[in-house]
Amino acid sequence: MRQTQLEDFLQLEEHNKELEKRIEQELQKNREKDKLLFQQSKMAALGEMLGNISHQWRQPLMEINSLFLPIEAKLNLEIPLDNEELLESIKKLNDITKYMSNTIDDFRDFFVKDKEKIEFKLLDQINSTINIISGGLKAHDIKLDIIIQKNPTLVGFKNEYSQVLINIINNAKDILVQRNVENPYIKISIYEKEKNIITTIEDNGGGIKTTPIEKVFDPFFTYEKINGSGIGLFMSKLIIENNMNGKLQVENTAKGALFTISIPKI
Repeated sequence: MRQTQLEDFLQLEEHNKELEKRIEQELQKNREKDKLLFQQSKMAALGEMLGNISHQWRQPLMEINSLFLPIEAKLNLEIPLDNEELLESIKKLNDITKYMSNTIDDFRDFFVKDKEKIEFKLLDQINSTINIISGGLKAHDIKLDIIIQKNPTLVGFKNEYSQVLINIINNAKDILVQRNVENPYIKISIYEKEKNIITTIEDNGGGIKTTPIEKVFDPFFTYEKINGSGIGLFMSKLIIENNMNGKLQVENTAKGALFTISIPKI
C-alpha cells in the first residue's frame, strides 16, 4: 500500500513539474508575442511620424529659401549687401536649423529603447512628443490645446509613455480627417486627482461608435481607421497598465472621444 502511495505521489510530482514547464513555455510565448506586437506598434508609429516630420519641415525649408532669395538677387545685381541684413538672416537661419535639429533629436530619442524606469517631467515629455507629430495636425488644420494645472513627475519608461500619446492622438487625428469634422480639435489636460496623475486626450470627432466601447483596446481591432494595424490602442493599454501600474480608459462625450490615463503619483 505504501509503495503504491509513493508511486502515486512521484507520478503526481512528475505531472506537476510537467505542468509548470508547460505554463512557463506558454508565458514565454506570450511575452514574445507582446514584444512582437510592441515592435509592430512602434514601426506603425514610425511611418506616421515620418509623414509628420515631412509636414513639419516643409515650412522651415520654405523660410530658409526665402532668406536666401533676396541675398542671391542682390549678389546677381551687384547690389552691396547690408551687414545688418546679412547678420539678421544668419540669426534666423540658425534658429530654423536649431528647430529642425531638435525635431530630429526628439524623433531619435523616441526610438531609443527604454532600458529602465526613470523619473521624468510629464509636460516635458508631452512637449517632446507634440514636437514630432504637430506637423501632421497642422497639415489638416487640427487645433491642439494643452491645459495643465501642474507639471508632475512620473516614474516609468518615458518613450513608451510618448508612444501611448502618439497612438491616441494619431487615432483622433485620423477620425477627424476621415469624418471631415468642422473646426477639429484635440485637447490634452493634465491634473492631479487624489493619489493619481491624470492625463486626458479629448477630441470633437463624434465619438466611438462601437459597443462595448472597450473593444477599441482589443488586439487587431481597427474600428474605422483605413489601413490601421489595430494594435496601437492595445499596446497603449498594455504599456500604461502593465509597465506603469496605471489605468487607460475611454468614454464618449457630447462631442467626441475621451481617453483618460491615470498613473499613481511617486
